[in-house]
Amino acid sequence: MLKIDSLTLERDNQLLAYNFEIKEGQILAIQGRSGVGKTSLFNAIAGFLKPRSGDILWRGESLLKLAVEQRPVSLLFQDINLFEHLSVKENLCLGFSGDTPYEQLLEAAAQLDVDQQLNKRPGELSGGQRQRIALIRTLLRPEPLVLLDEPFAELDPHTRELATAWVRNTAKASGKTILMVTHQTEDVDRMADSSIELKQPAAQTK
Repeated sequence: MLKIDSLTLERDNQLLAYNFEIKEGQILAIQGRSGVGKTSLFNAIAGFLKPRSGDILWRGESLLKLAVEQRPVSLLFQDINLFEHLSVKENLCLGFSGDTPYEQLLEAAAQLDVDQQLNKRPGELSGGQRQRIALIRTLLRPEPLVLLDEPFAELDPHTRELATAWVRNTAKASGKTILMVTHQTEDVDRMADSSIELKQPAAQTK
């Protein structure tokens, strides 16, 4: 279980407050207007932002004592973070400490219709192709906790439906726990086991 326990973050002289939990192996959609702290929450879980108070518990253990590289988290931000000097195939193979699951990566590339792009550089791809490559790399990494920030924003309706089905099926088959930020109701309907809506922060720091 992932438990966000009375967590508060400080951003731009405002306090952002979070308190929820999600069972392991579930997919939680996180919604809310721009500025309510969705990305800040992901930064805190991943270790890039230090909370002001509260705790982040995974399987009963606090993540706050762990460095970024020690946390069981695979993260996809909106800017995707592909390395431009590497081929698509080389980008896909990054981040595996043990054996790289080549067959899984190739199968996923075929399912998401990017298998013809593997020898190209990211700069040669469309925004939707880049997003699918990043999704594959994020989902197939070994970490059990996956954070997806607007993971389908660049996709057309057909490819979006294909990608949401692939992400859900892959997550369920591997038992991954997913937190997904999205503004699209259809993403919630297709993928999520539950959803929460974050509200605009009201408290001001002193």
